[in-house]
Amino acid sequence: MKAMPAFSRSLFSAVLIIGLLPEGAANAQSAGCAISRAANGNQVFRCPGGVSITAERGASFRLTDRNRDGSPDSLSLRSKAVLVDVDSAQHRGGFQVVTPQAIAAVRGTQWAVDVKSGTTSVLVTRGRVGVRRPAGAAVVLGPGEGVDVERGTDPLTVRTWPGERAAALLARLGQ
Repeated sequence: MKAMPAFSRSLFSAVLIIGLLPEGAANAQSAGCAISRAANGNQVFRCPGGVSITAERGASFRLTDRNRDGSPDSLSLRSKAVLVDVDSAQHRGGFQVVTPQAIAAVRGTQWAVDVKSGTTSVLVTRGRVGVRRPAGAAVVLGPGEGVDVERGTDPLTVRTWPGERAAALLARLGQ
């Protein structure tokens, strides 16, 4: 298991319990994001501060701007998948995705998170992402690496994802 850098550990110190809105649209508007729909039905959110999110059609999530700087810094995902792209040159304070099984946080990168059947899967396409359960030790993923998080206390196992698996998740997100 890889050690988590100090900057990522601080992102995990506060976890929000957030309510849900269907497909995230109403809350994204309140977070100042421009919303469009891709040809495949996915929603694309372009938010202030260099945050872009592609949400799979039917995804259940909510965006939050906890520090009220006009840019969302947290996404609570309950089902389906999102692709998050955070430009660290524009976005301060990191970004985290909270699911029922895991918390994934970064300073600036691109990663996908998928929630289904009691498992959260995280895949990094660029940069580094710290992932942990709501209580427990974190692992750090690099490009091409992923982790599957289920309820429990077993250590998380970082794996390089097979090309087919990564391509299938990214295709659902229009990549």
